[in-house]
Amino acid sequence: MVWSRRRMIRSGSLIALALAAQIMAVRADQRDDFLAGRTRDCPRCDLAGAHLKRRDLSGANLAGANLKDANLHDARLVGARLGGADLTGANLNKANLARADLRGATLRDAMLYAAVLDAADAAGADLTNALMGTARLTRSNLSKARLDNVDLRKGRLAEANLVDASLAAVALDSATLRSARLDGASLTEARLIGTELIGASLAGADLTDANALGANLRGADLTRATLRRTNFRRANLYEAKLDEATFDNTVMPDGTTLP
Repeated sequence: MVWSRRRMIRSGSLIALALAAQIMAVRADQRDDFLAGRTRDCPRCDLAGAHLKRRDLSGANLAGANLKDANLHDARLVGARLGGADLTGANLNKANLARADLRGATLRDAMLYAAVLDAADAAGADLTNALMGTARLTRSNLSKARLDNVDLRKGRLAEANLVDASLAAVALDSATLRSARLDGASLTEARLIGTELIGASLAGADLTDANALGANLRGADLTRATLRRTNFRRANLYEAKLDEATFDNTVMPDGTTLP
């Protein structure tokens, strides 16, 4: 009886190993086909360091793929599925990611200068330390995403959803966030110099130590926002809602400090 059980266990292990080997072989073939341009789908593939510059990958399925340090400069990824993919350190400068699915993706230290992410869904994505100067994210979904220490100077984020996002020390100098939603977002030590936030919603947002020198917050909603040591010098706060906001050494547009 004991011998029979051992034999069954051994047979089960051999079958499991055979199946694992078969799956690995299929994935290897899929990776080769993808790199050769025979297919646009390669979910969960190991594509670390892959050279995909200017490749047309519109609608590609790369969900869960390892794309660390991959070169996707000027690549076309319109509507691509990249949910859960690892794009740490990837070069996505000038890439077109309009309407792409980037939910839960990792883009730490990635380069996205002048990239297009209009209407992209990057909810919960990690973009810590990403370089995104002049990037376009109009109507994109970045709710609960991490954008700590991201360079988004001159970026275009009109009507973007940044609810509950983490934007600590983000650089948004001269960026456009007209009608953007930043409710509950963390903007501690953020650079908002000359930023356009007309009609933006920042209800409950934390702007502790943020520098909004010369920012345009006309009609913005700052209800219940935390404004400790926030610099609004020369900013436009006309018609802005400041009900229940917390003021603590807050520098107002005329240079006075509250309270």
